[in-house]
Amino acid sequence: MRWKHSEERSNYGGGSPRHQIQRGLGRVPYKARRKASAFLRHDNSRILRLRQLGPGATIRADTESNIEVDGASRHSLIMRLPTAILVTSLLAACGGISPAQDAPAPLLQSELDEQRALLERVIANQKKNDIAQSTYERLERLEIHKGSSSTQPPEVKTARAVPAGTGIDRIPVGPDGKPVDAAAYRAELEKLERALSWAAEDGRAQRDAYEKIAKKQKERSDLIDATRTAFLYTFVAHEPRGDRTLSKYRMVPNPAYKATSRATSIFAKVRGYLWIDEDAAQLARAEIEVTDDISIGSFLAKVYKGSHLMQERYEMAPGLWFATYSQYDFDGRRLFVSFGIHERTSYSQYRRIGPPKEALQAIRAELGKSTTANADP
Repeated sequence: MRWKHSEERSNYGGGSPRHQIQRGLGRVPYKARRKASAFLRHDNSRILRLRQLGPGATIRADTESNIEVDGASRHSLIMRLPTAILVTSLLAACGGISPAQDAPAPLLQSELDEQRALLERVIANQKKNDIAQSTYERLERLEIHKGSSSTQPPEVKTARAVPAGTGIDRIPVGPDGKPVDAAAYRAELEKLERALSWAAEDGRAQRDAYEKIAKKQKERSDLIDATRTAFLYTFVAHEPRGDRTLSKYRMVPNPAYKATSRATSIFAKVRGYLWIDEDAAQLARAEIEVTDDISIGSFLAKVYKGSHLMQERYEMAPGLWFATYSQYDFDGRRLFVSFGIHERTSYSQYRRIGPPKEALQAIRAELGKSTTANADP
């Protein structure tokens, strides 16, 4: 299926994107120009801090990867939006269910009660999955496509993704998950060791970092709560997946819902389908489409109508369901520069490594270092 999007493009040619933006600011009102300039200073200072920290620096709550620093600088603002939509939309079905007006027949109260009970179990399990995932490492295979219909082969990156307390440390590996260069791989493990040692300490900087994480978790929890009334869910059908049966639901915005923030205003502009494994009470699949252009920060950025994302989830450990495949197809603009995010990510080889102190001992053992002599970071 081809996802259409607006043909809005930049009219400013020549020079780097930043220079194009600076020249373009001369054509907008003074107040807007000041706002955009302040945004650029803030965003670039963040990028500079990431570059100064270097490849092994997973010690900031807002830093997730140590191999995509330059990529983050290209669309650090935009990537926060797809993530927000993905998280809130995937978990939307975990709230209460409200039959849509086009439901084929009125549901009995007993059926509604059963659906609500099921979805309460789903949300409880999803929260358990979220907590557990911060203690599991995995292998990630990322395909970056230059365009939605590009004939060029995708850029492929494979990394070992290890939770490091305040972020995810990604160590480049070969397609089979094994090191390509033993010396370079060991150097990355030593950087990870230092990051875990930092994350395992109990200092002011660590407390500040974990407070930021807790704040973001609280914001996400509030968004999930909002989806209880922001969407209407209609049962569509039962569909087989392997030896299991999934229940498919249609998810559409609730016209009676009143957004309370910029984040919740996104809900009116997305719709899709959600698949639930009723036996396990787990979210198994989601497909979400942007149905109207989404503006971010007034004129600063926009994600175009027709952008699309999906995710598959399977049981990867007893009682724990994690993502095995994600797909992003987003097009839009940032100020006067067009962007496109077309990525496919496969996740495999999940393995529990534990919280920072436990993970630190595992990495030290992998490095051949004594774990008893270095019990305390």
